[in-house]
Amino acid sequence: MMRIGLLSDTHGHMDDRILHHLEECDEIWHAGDIGTPEVSDQLSAIKPYRAVYGNIDGHILRRMHPKDLHFEMEGFKIWMTHIGGRPGRYGQDIRKELQKVRPDIFICGHSHILKVQRDPTFRLMYLNPGAAGIHGFHKMRTLVRFNLDKGFINSLEVVELGPRSQKFTAEQNS
Repeated sequence: MMRIGLLSDTHGHMDDRILHHLEECDEIWHAGDIGTPEVSDQLSAIKPYRAVYGNIDGHILRRMHPKDLHFEMEGFKIWMTHIGGRPGRYGQDIRKELQKVRPDIFICGHSHILKVQRDPTFRLMYLNPGAAGIHGFHKMRTLVRFNLDKGFINSLEVVELGPRSQKFTAEQNS
């Protein structure tokens, strides 16, 4: 079993609250728009870390992380990318790749809209963790945690990190 912490769209922001909620995870996955190499370094320093770059990420982050990440874990084929659309609204290139790759789990960010949904068309679980950063139009900062266990996803939870406009310190986590 693996406990996964999934976030996206930090846009260069990292605070104690994000780190606090990732402590119990076995791995951290970031679905792009990391923002700065420092955010990537902070996350990779605390847990095994997988990430893709997003549209706001510069050349340093694009050298550090791929555009698309395909891997297998606990009986799942996983595809993570930053701009992926959503069930019923995938772009043509994404649809073609979904048909070709046939992932069990498709992860993206970009929209800043939290969405966890079974997609019956492609027979996959769609995960967009919303945005954990303080830049954008979202009202609530979010990330997602879940377990992967031999072909099952369980204990999936949405973590609300607080309003987009509010930064948190370690004292506020308690």
